Amino acid sequence: MHFYQGERVALFIDGANLYATSKALGFDVDYKRLLALFRQKAQLVRALYYTALSEDQEYSSIRPLIDWLDYNGFTMVTKPTKEFTDAQGRRKIKGNMDIELAVDAMRLSDTLDHIVLFSGDGDFRGLVAALQQKGKRVSVVSTLQTQPAMVADELRRQADQFIDLADLEQLIGRDSSARATRETRQRHSPRDFHESEASQEEV
Repeated sequence: MHFYQGERVALFIDGANLYATSKALGFDVDYKRLLALFRQKAQLVRALYYTALSEDQEYSSIRPLIDWLDYNGFTMVTKPTKEFTDAQGRRKIKGNMDIELAVDAMRLSDTLDHIVLFSGDGDFRGLVAALQQKGKRVSVVSTLQTQPAMVADELRRQADQFIDLADLEQLIGRDSSARATRETRQRHSPRDFHESEASQEEV
């Protein structure tokens, strides 16, 4: 993973795609460590997280994560999902954030040197090419370590740098041993278990 010192960087995270990729690799992303990693590497200007929410997800398990990210250095971009019925009469849910991510990346690119895209979606190849034509470096974060690979070949080839999420596990993975220690502490001595730790662990 190569970044230039002082390079102005922004992270564009396709939330559903990153979640699916990390799950396929068998680990949870620690978003605080993720921010810390990129702050070490370059001048992190923005970190944007894109996700669609269904109406009944307002109080679902994803809500604490969204609220935590919003208060801890991420810019949240959300929209409601839309339900529709396909030609076969099957109920489908649409919640694609590709357009929002692409528009923001182009809009913010003039203030950036390097765009880091957390997605393996081949639909972003055109966006990557357009950013490169503006003189920007683009890194794509996804994985080749699953069967099939989570990153589209054309997207990986277009990027200036491909970063395999599997290689970042030790740097940005949730520390399961620390979680186990906290859970043990909570069971044996609830007064020693701080609310802040509990809420962070939920995300």
